[in-house]
Amino acid sequence: MSHQPLSSLSRRQVIRGLLAAGAFGATSRLWTGCTPAKPTANSGGASPAASSASAKELVMGFIYVGPKDDFGYNQAHFQGKEGLAKVAGVKTIDQASVPETTEVQEVMRNMIEQDKANVLFPTSFGYFDPHVLKVAAEYPEVQFFHCGGMYIEGKHPKNVGSYFGYIDEMQYISGIVAAHTSKTGKLGFVAAKPIPQVLRNINSFTLGARSIKPTITTQVVFTGDWSVPVKEAEATNSMVDQGIDVITCHVDSPKVVIETAERRGVYTGGYHADQISLAPKGYLTGAEWDWTSVYTNYAKMIQEGKTLMNGGIPHLLRGGLRDGFVKLSAYGPAVSEAAKKDAEAAKAQLMAGTLTIYKGELKDNAGKVLLAPGKEYAQKAGELEAMNWLVDGVIGKTA
Repeated sequence: MSHQPLSSLSRRQVIRGLLAAGAFGATSRLWTGCTPAKPTANSGGASPAASSASAKELVMGFIYVGPKDDFGYNQAHFQGKEGLAKVAGVKTIDQASVPETTEVQEVMRNMIEQDKANVLFPTSFGYFDPHVLKVAAEYPEVQFFHCGGMYIEGKHPKNVGSYFGYIDEMQYISGIVAAHTSKTGKLGFVAAKPIPQVLRNINSFTLGARSIKPTITTQVVFTGDWSVPVKEAEATNSMVDQGIDVITCHVDSPKVVIETAERRGVYTGGYHADQISLAPKGYLTGAEWDWTSVYTNYAKMIQEGKTLMNGGIPHLLRGGLRDGFVKLSAYGPAVSEAAKKDAEAAKAQLMAGTLTIYKGELKDNAGKVLLAPGKEYAQKAGELEAMNWLVDGVIGKTA
């Protein structure tokens, strides 16, 4: 991932010097950084007694692969971190624009050693293996919660947990709205990498659209990385040139896709956070995270004495709309009443737990049967976590 250049004397250089001089002893937990600024701190409503890094203080560190104001993935996590200001006894620190390299290991160690963080949230997918796993083994008393990773019992350190939301539920609804709005029957999806979480969003978006118009298609373009603005703009323009009139995405920052589509006069579905300000005419709705809810629940569990190590906190934490992990953006001005009606009906079914997105008969886009009639994958199915296929109706390949 791209990141900001280091200053002439970075935090990690200072830390290394202190460590070499014996000023620090190995304690426990967190990330590593490449940005020149010192991680920002937030008292989180803590009392004066808790404002110093005491043994009882809960210090939660957050690491983002991009900037905090990217209108996307990193902004959503930053907003979730900011929501912890309402939780008494919690101090938060964070660092942005940390690449998925060994630099994140240094950020984690620095947060643990210097800032006394005892809980870490390295939020980017590529942080998990080997970076989180390596640092977690070095600091067994620190808890590492990774967004999107898969904890494997007996293989991964017990102080590592994984959390993620079923945001594909919101992509399913976004697909419903897209199908109602499209006049060409051609949808577009700009995606970063063909990993399970991304494929699941592409597939759920398409299945939602096909629940309204069974012959509608979704053209997918993979850019190859989480933030490649030039390729994202090229993909969006190419889609418009092909007659695609509704475009959504799964990249770190949807800003380029949304703004490019708005300039070209086509409709968009948002992702990660609310982007309606970027496309006041063409924005339909979007799939958003509600990380404040998730991070607040983690903080409360830890304050109650629950940990990954003692079994009080599950190593795999997942949730959807009904669990407060995700939410739907407000509808834009172009959304019809019919689209709203069908979208709200699907939303109500998700809240009630009666809507199954993946059910048979279901084929991939090469004609292979994935699910026979009468069979289904519930949201927690391991097959969805390991998805490596595209459903019928998606134009594109995973490799």
